[in-house]
Amino acid sequence: MSNMFTKLYLINFALLITHEIDSAYWHEWKLFGIPGGIQVFLLLNLIFILFFLIGAEAVANSKRSAIAFTCLLAFAGVAAFFIHTYFILQGNNEFLLPVSIMILILLLITSSIQLYIVFRNRNAFKKI
Repeated sequence: MSNMFTKLYLINFALLITHEIDSAYWHEWKLFGIPGGIQVFLLLNLIFILFFLIGAEAVANSKRSAIAFTCLLAFAGVAAFFIHTYFILQGNNEFLLPVSIMILILLLITSSIQLYIVFRNRNAFKKI
């Protein structure tokens, strides 16, 4: 896989991690009704980060699993954008700071580009 593909994965991963930091600020566990509060939220994020770090290694080393990790990361980015857009439209005041909104928009853009690249080059990826 190309170096650009790896960089795009890392950029999107950094955006998602930054969004998760923002989520801690906004007490996202309350928004989603996650029992256990910050403790469960932190454990979930630890698993999430480890999972996508394994994905970064797969992408960097052109492993067959890189496509799955890339698609899952991209879907997570798209989901974050639409879930939080829904909450904002429902009148929630969380994630309304300019940088919070910018991160969500960048997640949508970066994730969409990732999915487009995977779809457009799906035959090349099958050879990995």
